Amino acid sequence: MSPRTPSDQAVARHGWVQAVAVVLAGLVAMGVTAALGLWAADATGLPDGAFPRVVAATVVTAVGGTIELSGNAGDLADTSAGLTVIPLSVTLVGALVLAAGFLRPLRHRAVAGAQELAGWAARIAGLWLLGLIGLALAARQTFTISLGDDTLGELGDLFGASPKVGFKTDVPLTLVFGLLWLAGVLVLALLVSRRAPLPPRLLRFQESVRPAAYAMVVLLLAYVVLGIVIAVVTAATRGNAAQTLAVVLLGLPNLVWLAFTIGLGATWKGQVEGPFGLPMPQVLDEVLRGPDISTLNLSTLAEQDGRVWWLVAVDAVLLLAAAFLMAVRSPRRMRTWQHAVHLAVALALTVLMVCLLGRISAHYGLSVLGIGDLGGDLGGELFLRPELWPALGLALLWGLLAGFLGALLARPVRRRGQA
Repeated sequence: MSPRTPSDQAVARHGWVQAVAVVLAGLVAMGVTAALGLWAADATGLPDGAFPRVVAATVVTAVGGTIELSGNAGDLADTSAGLTVIPLSVTLVGALVLAAGFLRPLRHRAVAGAQELAGWAARIAGLWLLGLIGLALAARQTFTISLGDDTLGELGDLFGASPKVGFKTDVPLTLVFGLLWLAGVLVLALLVSRRAPLPPRLLRFQESVRPAAYAMVVLLLAYVVLGIVIAVVTAATRGNAAQTLAVVLLGLPNLVWLAFTIGLGATWKGQVEGPFGLPMPQVLDEVLRGPDISTLNLSTLAEQDGRVWWLVAVDAVLLLAAAFLMAVRSPRRMRTWQHAVHLAVALALTVLMVCLLGRISAHYGLSVLGIGDLGGDLGGELFLRPELWPALGLALLWGLLAGFLGALLARPVRRRGQA
């Protein structure tokens, strides 16, 4: 037998046992976060012991999985329902845990072969797919919706038109999107970490890609931390601690990253109608609620609350800090215009990701004898989507300006010669 090389020993340190630990840690972290958020949202009282299944469905949607909603209201009535939303708090927790577990065996090394990295990622991906299959099969449930104790409820019981709505997972799509999500997390982890090794052929890209990717991740995490601080202050001064905790554990990035794009000048279109609503801040619900499609941007929000203009100042400060951080982590020989271009591209890609992940769509309706949707608590709609191309254009402009200024500020700071 030939003696084992240091590279062989490195491979042995991230085998199947380590892969099991990484996948379990990620799934448990996401499950606990989702369960605590749903508990704070008072979802433990769901009938038929549905709480664990709803937790599983929340984790599935957090990794891009598809949940299909179904409705049934007997022969005389019809129901329709749809839901598209990603609980980004759960997504973020899972991404951080999986990325840390993936990078841990690779630290303290400068270079790793493509075959080694692919093998390590493949072990995690195989076990991840098994975990997704289990979650997808567990995420299914049917509920009966009460029409009340009045005449409408009595008619529903008489004609067998009591509406039922359920959900189940589209397993094939969930596996495809869940695997793509995992691949994105692992690739981003390699791009962001300075200590993570790369194959020799990719080393020439690290000087331009890694500092910008790291700066964008820090920028997004800074918004999440700022959102947590605001949530804690809100809970302490205005009450509703349980509702605030539910928002933090389920959808805080959905709100703070939305605010980030609005601060850049981006515009979102949306509508809130019926029993649906956005839990916080209240100003979003006030702007979007109504029978017509509403515009959500700095101007419309400022009509409800003038403090919204502070979003521009927060964006400017944090973007400048991110640009400075990127420049400090870049080689000294890199020119100012290169810093500006790198940050502009990175910021545009970041805004694109936020716009794609931050979309929301929800609808539920009940019709009897083919006569429209019954209003009130039995029908409603909620959707929120961005105007994508103007948002990307604004991100490029902000990135060019912030990258240029950040490079100028970083000139007096001592930096290493090589990435």
